[in-house]
Amino acid sequence: MRKQRKKWAVLALTALLLGAGGLFLSRSGFFAACASIRDLRAYISRSAPYSHLTFFVVQLLSVVLAPIPSNLTAAAGGLLFGTWSAFFLTYGAVTAGSLLVFWLARTLGREFADRVVSRRLSEKYQKVIREKTTVFLALAFLLPYFPDDVLCILAGLTAIPFGRFALLVLVTRPWGLLFASALGGASLTIPLWAMVLIGLAGAAIFVLGMLYGDRLERAILKRLGKE
Repeated sequence: MRKQRKKWAVLALTALLLGAGGLFLSRSGFFAACASIRDLRAYISRSAPYSHLTFFVVQLLSVVLAPIPSNLTAAAGGLLFGTWSAFFLTYGAVTAGSLLVFWLARTLGREFADRVVSRRLSEKYQKVIREKTTVFLALAFLLPYFPDDVLCILAGLTAIPFGRFALLVLVTRPWGLLFASALGGASLTIPLWAMVLIGLAGAAIFVLGMLYGDRLERAILKRLGKE
């Protein structure tokens, strides 16, 4: 009974905080600003001299609340703060947000996940993330166009240890954020043909990982004495 009361208390507090965060983003014009990188840049710059703090809070809330790709906001931060400032702020916020939603899903279970993840996405990824959790998460975090924040929630419903999940987030999530921050900060320009090649290479790596990643994972674990 005590455990059940604690669970409901966490759920109520989470709902309150998410509601307050969503209201803040809506009233402050964040969702309207997501129409373009230029609008996002203007939205963040309006909060000067607290622009860095606003950017961090927005990045954190976007992981938990808004279906806005972190790469988009990282690019806007790169335009405003430069590559490295935008990257470290985004990396810290995304890491904290990823661990938070994972912990909430692990603590509150399906009740929390059903409130924040659509049934379509849940059914699409639930089977593969349950059967090939580590491999799939590593590939999805490394490659663009996957709903990383949703996958963090669904991962909380699996048996993956918190420490392993945290390590995956720390190792695999920063690269796309660094790439986006560099693009926004004008530190990196890539021609269209190179972007196409990168996309094709990423798709090939993903397919190979899904086919043979579980074998590689078992071999590594066995070599390290964990299996």
